[in-house]
Amino acid sequence: MQAFRTYIDAGISTPISDADFARICASFTPKKLKKRAFLLRAGEVCKHFAFVLTGALRMYGVDEKGGEHVLSLGVENWWVGDRESCVLLTPSRYYIDALENTSLLLITHAHMQELIRIVPAMAELMRGLDHRHEIATQKRLEAAISSTAEERYVAFLSQHPTYVHRFPQHLIASYLGILPETLSRVRAKLLQGKTQPAESLS
Repeated sequence: MQAFRTYIDAGISTPISDADFARICASFTPKKLKKRAFLLRAGEVCKHFAFVLTGALRMYGVDEKGGEHVLSLGVENWWVGDRESCVLLTPSRYYIDALENTSLLLITHAHMQELIRIVPAMAELMRGLDHRHEIATQKRLEAAISSTAEERYVAFLSQHPTYVHRFPQHLIASYLGILPETLSRVRAKLLQGKTQPAESLS
């Protein structure tokens, strides 16, 4: 749990007390997923938010033709879950599965709200997380509307440099909203040194 405590301390203004950290830990349930196992399937209610201690996951939807569309990729120190389903207790439209053997900490929406109410450190942490999420979502929408495939990929590399070693290229292409063959051309061009670094858009 030390990694979780380090994550919390990095997101708040004052290191968390032992008592408050104990309250937080008591609200979470550890869970392990083997590679290719599902945390969530479409049609199920997402009952937990998950904090990633180790491993890698993806959240994706499937269209009427069976095509998969990646909404998010998560590794250590990331949160995963279908927020709409978890808050409203409605069936999810998405799948979440593990791409590596993964260790998680799970918490229900109700328990999270209780922690936010009684533990100021958790309230501060979640406010910061929500603000970063809003900014990242806006930048991703802007990138989808106005950025080229090259710009999206270069920004992705800048923001998540380790992801290229942990996620298959076709999943990264799906996350960026481009075709795998387009990503292959962009990567080849990058290797030739023709693309200059760009400001992160994701």
